[in-house]
Amino acid sequence: MQFRKVTAASAAVLALALSATACGSGDKDDNGSSGGGKIKIGIKYDQPGLGLQEPDGSFSGFDVDVATYVAGQLGYKPSQIEFVQTKSADRENALARGDVKFIAATYSITDERKAKVDFAGPYLLAHQDLLVKKDSTISKGTDLNGRKLCSVTGSTSAQNVQKTLAPKANLKEVGTYSECIAGLQSGAVDAVTTDDSILAGFAAQDKYKGQFKLAGLKLSNENYGVGVKKGDAATMDKINKALEKMVGDGSWQKAVDKNFGPAGYKNEPAPKIGVIVK
Repeated sequence: MQFRKVTAASAAVLALALSATACGSGDKDDNGSSGGGKIKIGIKYDQPGLGLQEPDGSFSGFDVDVATYVAGQLGYKPSQIEFVQTKSADRENALARGDVKFIAATYSITDERKAKVDFAGPYLLAHQDLLVKKDSTISKGTDLNGRKLCSVTGSTSAQNVQKTLAPKANLKEVGTYSECIAGLQSGAVDAVTTDDSILAGFAAQDKYKGQFKLAGLKLSNENYGVGVKKGDAATMDKINKALEKMVGDGSWQKAVDKNFGPAGYKNEPAPKIGVIVK
């Protein structure tokens, strides 16, 4: 009788363990492992051509294409990707908290940031540039003297232009780059400055196609990397291999042409993994 009681209890424990295992192996969202779960990836929601949430809720842009390709190489289907908005000021915290597995969001690799996060890549070399109207005569920085230059409040881009190239430029600072682009279209400003990739993304929008051009000044080097949690070398290595494959099979150039081409963006060749251009 006692034997039967022990056996029954053991069976109950075993059944409970099997049930818990079965529940745990279902739709798991651990941000890190493929096979039935989901992966959370940080992107921008408001940068056309790079990371943009469309009116229907879908996402588009070069960073989105890179993130989707990388996730695929990690074993995730597009339906398993959850894109999370990560604003510039919160990117390091989002990785540290584990809110996302990695971030692809015009994330320039700098020594200061490398102290807090690890970077795969770089996957794009961008430059600070000017966006002007198609018929503009502005072709160099000094042409901005006496002209109206637009950038977002607190941006270092416009300040760099004023300090080094055109001290007499009339700087107009607004809340978003969308406002700058609208001002350029209306003639309220003569030029907009930030990374050329960001400018090209805005100019490639249907409502602006054919109206603007990049000056091609290359005022700085911005090495975009994929941010991962500090110390997560395994994920960083996997992403580096995925980026190399994306370049090798032609997917990288297709993504560049699709997202930036309408603005006449003359992209740099795909950067080599681990090589930072100063």
